[in-house]
Formats: sequence, C-alpha cells, structure tokens
Amino acid sequence: MSKTDLFQHYRQAVSDYLAALDPEDIPALAGERFQVHPLAAGEYNLNYLLSSPQRKLVFRINIASQINRPDQIAYEYRALQLLAASGVTPRPLHLDDSRRHLDRGIAIIEYLPGRPLDYRRDLAGAARTLATIHQQRTAGAAEQLIVEEAPLSLLYEECAGLLGRYFHSPLAPAKTRRLLEKILAWMERARGEEAYFQANPWLCVVNTEVNSGNFIVNDQARTTHLIDWEMPRWGDPSSDLCHFCSPLTTRWKSDFAFTATGEADFIDQYRRHLHCPLLRASLDERLRRKTPFVRLRGIAWSAMAWVAYQGEYSGIRNPDTWRRLQEYLDPATIRTVFHPCLGD
Repeated sequence: MSKTDLFQHYRQAVSDYLAALDPEDIPALAGERFQVHPLAAGEYNLNYLLSSPQRKLVFRINIASQINRPDQIAYEYRALQLLAASGVTPRPLHLDDSRRHLDRGIAIIEYLPGRPLDYRRDLAGAARTLATIHQQRTAGAAEQLIVEEAPLSLLYEECAGLLGRYFHSPLAPAKTRRLLEKILAWMERARGEEAYFQANPWLCVVNTEVNSGNFIVNDQARTTHLIDWEMPRWGDPSSDLCHFCSPLTTRWKSDFAFTATGEADFIDQYRRHLHCPLLRASLDERLRRKTPFVRLRGIAWSAMAWVAYQGEYSGIRNPDTWRRLQEYLDPATIRTVFHPCLGD
C-alpha cells in the first residue's frame, strides 16, 4: 500500500479513536475536539497532526518495527518518558499498544513546530541538544532500553545480521558483496577494541538515528529538539556523535558532508557543553574506535533495505530513500566511506 493510501486508510480510524476515548484515559485531552490531518510518514510510522483551538499534537501509528520487537511503539514511548525533563525532546502524552481500537500500536506526543536541521547553520544547536540529552539523569534506563554492554560486538552482530540478508540475495552484485564481506571480516577482528569502552564506561540514552530530519529547529524560540526515537539505546555518546558526523547520515536528506576541520569544530562545540571531565578528555578516543562500526551499520541497514525494497517490504516505500540506497550500495561510495580500514 502506498503512503497516500495508508494515510487515507487510517485517517478516519484516528478520528474515531479520539471520539471514543474515555476522558479518564487522557485527562489532559478531556473536552478538546481535534481535527486530523496527515503530517509525515517514514518507513516505520505514520504521523497525523491533531489540531484543536488550544494546541496541536502528533498522533503516531506504528507500521513496522526497526528493532525487531512487537512493542516498537511502547519502546519509543518509554524513551520519551525517560527524557521528558530534558526540554529538548517531545513530551509523551498517551500510549496504547493494546490493538483493541486500532490494529497498530499508537502514541500521542507533543507537536513541536519548526523546520528540519540545516547542517550549514544549525550545528551549534545540535551540539547543545545532544550534550543535553547525553547528560540527562534517567533512572531505570538500563532496565527499559537495549543496553550496549559490548558496544562493538553489538554493532558487529547487528551488521552481520543485516548484511546476511544481502549476501544471500540473488539480487546482490558479486563485486559489492565481496567488498562488504571484506569490511565485515575487518569488523569482526576490530571489535576486540570494545574492551576500551567496558573499562571506561560512560552510559546515557543515545538516539542512534541523529539525521537532519529527526531534528526540529524553531528559529523564533531558538530551540533545537530531537524528535524521532525509534531505536534508542543505553550506550556510549560516541554512538550519536559518530552517526551525526557520518557522510551516510548527512547525505541522506542533503548534499552536505563534513570536512575534517568542520567535524572537529562540531565535536569541540559539543565538548564545551559537557560537565564531566572524563568524557571531555576521552571523547576523541571514543570516536576513533566507534566511527567505522557506526558507518558499517549505516551501510548494512542500507543493504538490507535495498533487498527489502525489491521484495516483500512491510514499511512505506519512499522514492528518495530508494535513490539513496542505490547510491550507498555503490562500491565507490563504500570505499570512500571505509578507506581507512580497507587498506589497499
């Protein structure tokens, strides 16, 4: 079903759901009447804008799981609860994963007006927002989120699983497959470096998908929020920083790529917002060890999605995503991204 068809399919269901709500279910919404409009759709969620004379909210319907768990929407919601006091993430208002009234899990969260992040003018706000999230006190996070106990092995195993679908697909070109097999073999050897993270732990809530479209910048209020929390973990802040600076991330929705100097400047901006001397002093070493693993995860996810887009895919098919997947699976792109660990 196309994105347009899905939006139309669920729009009336959202209105019916709101009309049938018991005021005791969401006291904060009691007495309000909302108009429902399609807002945005990714590969895994549909988002509707709820508008009343008093305010606007987001009604989020989960379409597919990015963490291979049936409680995808609840997992996202718990992360927002953990970060509610940060001031830089949407406030969660209502969760319903019962599937009684809709055949999908749903959440209602705060609507944040603004625009997507622009890498050329919004890096200071992004650095401040990430530092705020990474230093947020979050009691119980280790019990509610996936924990990066062995961070490099976790990434390796995730990449091996994603790439396995590509390696076994008859659609995968042999040249690209051999190149990715070589990188995965390097990754298996290099994951022993995770002993560094285990000996020097600094754990926090990490988003793991910090691309420009997941930030909302409000120019009037001078705020920068991080809004999508489909795959959070309890892990090292380097996970987010490596992902944010990766060319696979910056080029996903734009033509921007960090220069070496530009990336160093961004990390320095982030560092200035840190209160912990240990994290400030060890940040460069954490980034050096984590960067190739985070980059391979981006390629591995792209390889999985490249195969899925040509077969039975339960999410929403996006033409822009398909074009970018083809670019990222080009051997020239892969070599550019992984040149430091490929040798000759």
